[in-house]
Amino acid sequence: MNGIINIYKEKGFTSFDVVAKLRGILKTRKIGHTGTLDPDAEGVLPVCIGKATKICELLTDKTKEYEAVMLLGRTTDTQDVTGETLTQQEVRCSAKEVEKAVLSFAGDYMQVPPMYSALKVNGKKLYELAREGKTVERKPRPVHFYEIEILDIDFPLVRFRVTCSKGTYIRTLCHDIGEKLGCGAAMETLLRTKVGRFTLDDAITLAQTEEAVRNGEIEQRILGIEEILAEYPRVCCREEGDRLLANGNPLVQALVNAEEKDGWIRMCNSEGSFAGVYQWDEKRDRYFPVKMF
Repeated sequence: MNGIINIYKEKGFTSFDVVAKLRGILKTRKIGHTGTLDPDAEGVLPVCIGKATKICELLTDKTKEYEAVMLLGRTTDTQDVTGETLTQQEVRCSAKEVEKAVLSFAGDYMQVPPMYSALKVNGKKLYELAREGKTVERKPRPVHFYEIEILDIDFPLVRFRVTCSKGTYIRTLCHDIGEKLGCGAAMETLLRTKVGRFTLDDAITLAQTEEAVRNGEIEQRILGIEEILAEYPRVCCREEGDRLLANGNPLVQALVNAEEKDGWIRMCNSEGSFAGVYQWDEKRDRYFPVKMF
């Protein structure tokens, strides 16, 4: 079983919990998720199975879309409502001021990761340090908001949708919006609606996955590796290159039936069977393997 299944992560599960449960449901050990979601967050979590675990990082890099509810007037140590309250005050800003503050974060943004996160400092996860009562300096990291849209304002709650780059913390966005407004804010709920091509419409829960296995329908819910990589050009090598390709060796131009030299390509053998991802190396004048499947 090789491919990617789009799981709807329910509230209360960690991303690791999902992987652990799927190992039991699918009876396979080789499973990896494509980016963590907080236990209280819900939504799209693509999970790689078998040989597809080699492309986990490709999906982690994809643009993500979220719907969040922000609570104005309160700050917490975790930047969401599950944490200990640090400050609480009356919200005096208008809807227009809220809208202006939220939309001002569109584009490039240097974001300081929260202490309650899985990022490591000197080999230790930040949330482990935070639980010990320690705070360490975190360097701001560049993130990008492609789109921010306010969906509803019902003080003190603000519901909005964002499309953003990898590595973005929506909790921190809520915190920073609250700082800009001067009243503080924390994230109340978070729903991930999209990761690359994977959307809520295609996602299934762990219970539905279990049912699909019982009914013999699980293969229909798993997207194949080559289908995931469909955005890259498909190229076949000549028959003389089949043995080199099968062993994951570089290929000179004369052994390839195309001249795709810009970015990644899906390399197939002379019979059209997908073998792996290759990329042209201008200096060495040949195609080199990036990932072999």
